[in-house]
Amino acid sequence: MASQISIDEIAIFCKKKGFVYPSSEIYGGMAGFFDFGPLGVELLNNIKASWWKYFVQDREDVVGIDGSIIAHPHIWKASGHVDNFGDLALICSKCRNRVRADHFIEDVLQVSAAGMKGHDINAIVKEKKLSCPLCKGRFEELKNFNLLFSTTVGAEQEKGVKAYLRGETAQNMFVDFRIITETNRVKLPFGIAQIGKCFRNEISPRDFMFRSREFTIAEVEFFILPDVKTCGIFTSEHRHMHVKLLDAQTQEQGKTTPSAVAIQQMIKDGRIDEWHAYWLAEQMCWLISLGLKKDDLKIREHVKTELSHYSTATFDIDYAYPFGSKELAGNANRGQHDLSAHMRASKEKLELFDEESKSKVIPRVIEPTFGMERTFLAVLCDAYHDDKKRGNIVLKLHPKLAPVKVAIFPLVNKDGLEEKAREVHAMLRRQFTCVFDRSGSVGRRYARNDEIGTPYCITVDHDTLQGDSVTIRDRDTTEQVRVSIKELQFTLLQLIEGHLSFENLQKKEKKVKTGKATNIDK
Repeated sequence: MASQISIDEIAIFCKKKGFVYPSSEIYGGMAGFFDFGPLGVELLNNIKASWWKYFVQDREDVVGIDGSIIAHPHIWKASGHVDNFGDLALICSKCRNRVRADHFIEDVLQVSAAGMKGHDINAIVKEKKLSCPLCKGRFEELKNFNLLFSTTVGAEQEKGVKAYLRGETAQNMFVDFRIITETNRVKLPFGIAQIGKCFRNEISPRDFMFRSREFTIAEVEFFILPDVKTCGIFTSEHRHMHVKLLDAQTQEQGKTTPSAVAIQQMIKDGRIDEWHAYWLAEQMCWLISLGLKKDDLKIREHVKTELSHYSTATFDIDYAYPFGSKELAGNANRGQHDLSAHMRASKEKLELFDEESKSKVIPRVIEPTFGMERTFLAVLCDAYHDDKKRGNIVLKLHPKLAPVKVAIFPLVNKDGLEEKAREVHAMLRRQFTCVFDRSGSVGRRYARNDEIGTPYCITVDHDTLQGDSVTIRDRDTTEQVRVSIKELQFTLLQLIEGHLSFENLQKKEKKVKTGKATNIDK
């Protein structure tokens, strides 16, 4: 659990088990870049697939795209990123070490720097006589550091065009807005969704993969008639969802304790409109569906001084990571900023004709956003359990997210059991991500799979040859139950999808008694 481990322990675990590695490690690595290993890529892909199903495939009002990473440089000028997309940096006059100003102040003084302006930070640095952590040199005046990675398109000798790696996925959806409406049967309100790589030249990457320079964003740009404030799909479940809210006023008073409020109360208090509230609630629902505990999530309202150049209201969903409660997802009211900006810069029309008002309108936008690596990290932190009784780590991932769904092994590697286990493995791998394991004791094989989050282990024993049945062992409880091979695929599917609990399966089938089973944990 996140509060019981350090982020360094998680990083070591991820490397040891093949989830995440530092990129380019044999050359000394590069700060802020990571490679996903065999287990990590499966977990990340499962998280992305869950997101895509929830926010795109299960809805009638959202379509998806996959835009290019490099686009016309005028896009980033028009959107405001060239001029406004940056962080304040403190640079040492002696060794030229660069640190992100707000993070440095938070680390050294243990105070929140959210919303601080440059003059506030400069004053604090001088008053507290803060110095470079490396050489104790004096800091220069603050400098604004643009986060966009620049590149050159075309041969250098031909004076190629300066371009940018995208800092967010949103702009693809805005500049493709017209062609999407022309080629798809969409009608306001509707959304465009995308999952893709983004790049930000972070001043000081930190906290493992939480703040990196290359990462994946999943977001929806949801387009609404500009004057419509009520949400027709805002259900009672959304309205009455209770959340922990850290509002702007509380933060401005220097306090950090959130209050328990219903989403509906946020609307009544004038913090948020119904569409914005609906998408905030939907974000919470999806995160909870991954297995994240609601108590570990809080909503933090941005104070006015920290709002992005495109936002009139933004809320972060923070997760209680080992290094503190930090942003996992965000939700911004972008209004008409982006479509209007691209209309002015491109001279192209990005309006829609509204049948009801018989006029052309520029839709306003609500933008729910998730960091996929941050979600990955939260899921790992939540699932991580050091089981003292078993003597190993148990990664209690939601079965639908687990990199390996089923492990199959013979009790012994003789008497025809290995061949039979291979048959079961060949049958199951058509539907599930499986591993076949014949090495070591059965207890050790259980432990190996516990550590990587495999929810179900199948053991083929001598009774299998007689009755054509196997035992299923549950990761979280270590309980076992015997199931016929002909029912095995359907039973596993029901368990993984959450339509059947292991306890109910035990009631349905004859329970394997502890101590008399042939494959008990040892």
